Amino acid sequence: MTYVVTENCIKCKYMDCVEVCPVDCFYEGENFLVIHPDECIDCGVCEPECPAEAIKPDTEPGLDSWLQLNAKFAASWPNITQKKDSPADAKEFDGVPNKLEFLSPNPGEGD
Repeated sequence: MTYVVTENCIKCKYMDCVEVCPVDCFYEGENFLVIHPDECIDCGVCEPECPAEAIKPDTEPGLDSWLQLNAKFAASWPNITQKKDSPADAKEFDGVPNKLEFLSPNPGEGD
């Protein structure tokens, strides 16, 4: 099992999760975070830290495509271990459905 960042993180990117991760398995995109599935130790401390409730265990049904997306971008985006400011419009996008179209493939800045 691993944890997966899902759709509600897109354009929210609160980053409360990155500081609690004991193995630094978060990677930063321009408007989304991902968890590297091979680095995640399944401790679960990140899940309750996410204000957008975007982090889920991969054992939940329907997350296969999100697991693949996390793995894909974790391979090329920079690692992030420290919380930064969220986007100015994060609250406006929290809970908005069908945000996949807004996902930028561009990397973030990382640490």
